[in-house]
Amino acid sequence: MSDETLTSLSVVVKGAGEMASGIAHRLYRAGIRRIAMLEMERPLCVRRFVSFCEAVHDGTADVEGVSARLAGDVSEIAPIWEAGRIAVIVDPAWKTIGILSPDIVIDAVMAKRNLGTGKDEASFVIGVGPDFVAPRDVHAVVESNRGHDLGRVIYDGSAEPYTGTPGEMKGVGKERVLRAPKAGPVKHVCGIGDDVKQGDLVLYVGDSPVYAPFDGLVRGLIREMDVDKAEKVGDVDPRAKREYCHTISDKARGIGGGVLEAILHEYNGKR
Repeated sequence: MSDETLTSLSVVVKGAGEMASGIAHRLYRAGIRRIAMLEMERPLCVRRFVSFCEAVHDGTADVEGVSARLAGDVSEIAPIWEAGRIAVIVDPAWKTIGILSPDIVIDAVMAKRNLGTGKDEASFVIGVGPDFVAPRDVHAVVESNRGHDLGRVIYDGSAEPYTGTPGEMKGVGKERVLRAPKAGPVKHVCGIGDDVKQGDLVLYVGDSPVYAPFDGLVRGLIREMDVDKAEKVGDVDPRAKREYCHTISDKARGIGGGVLEAILHEYNGKR
């Protein structure tokens, strides 16, 4: 595949949260620059410093040297690409796909289930995580569970079932994820990058406090917004390395590598 073919590919990524952003960042760095990311009006993002969905709120978002800009409508996507940026557009119904007719569609919503993605959406369709079956629903599936197979490309079958348990860091698993004790508005007490001790107050959901479960650092924090009960609202990292707040995680990089491998395999074999 020539560099010209690679740079001419158009890609739509469903989602613009942490994992989707890790994918888009890896593709962009590899020379695939015509990327549009589809998001909700109110992204429920915790690792905001490494997620392009922040462009929905701020107009632009930068992740490790790669910049994204919010498109008001589909007509603004091409000028954003010409300026060397990733385009983010609010489109929870994915109507942009029918208008753009991209070469590649990647479902990286991380909904733990297939919300309707099918092979008819593009010449090459990739599903990230559980509930996508190749080649029935998509052309390729990329494993999203931490472990031996993280980032593996699957052409016949599906990814591992959703476990509901985050990967361990220094022996800490599900405890590191802060969840809303009830529905209500989020009010910050700490910020992303703040050091915390076990029992420190991190945020409120309504009048209910949410405390740090152990000593560490606040690696992620949802925006001050209304959330549902049990929504993920924060992430405490026991490794307490502030630079991790601003860099893509090993998991997101691994998934991004799998997506890039699938694309290169597909287009090297055909063109």
